[in-house]
Amino acid sequence: MLLENIIVFVLASFVGREVISKVPATMHTPLMSGSNAISGITIVGALALAGMVGDVWAKWIGFGALIFATINVVGGFMVTDRMLEMFKKKS
Repeated sequence: MLLENIIVFVLASFVGREVISKVPATMHTPLMSGSNAISGITIVGALALAGMVGDVWAKWIGFGALIFATINVVGGFMVTDRMLEMFKKKS
C-alpha cells in the first residue's frame, strides 16, 4: 500500500510538472484564480475535520489545516489582484 502511494505521488509530480510547464504566461492569472477556488474547498474540508473528530490532536491538525488553507486563499487572491492591477489603464 505504501509503495503504491509513493508510485502515484511520483507519477503525479511528473505529470503536474509537465502540465504546468506548458501553460503560457497569459493563462497564469486565470489558473491561479481557479486554484484559489479549489483551496476554498480545502477550507471546508479542514472545518469538517476540526469539527467532526473527538480526538484533541485531530482537532489541532484540522485547525492547522484551516489556517494554512486560509493563508493560501488570501495570499493567492492578493497576488491575483496585484497582477490584474498591471493591466488597468493608468490615470
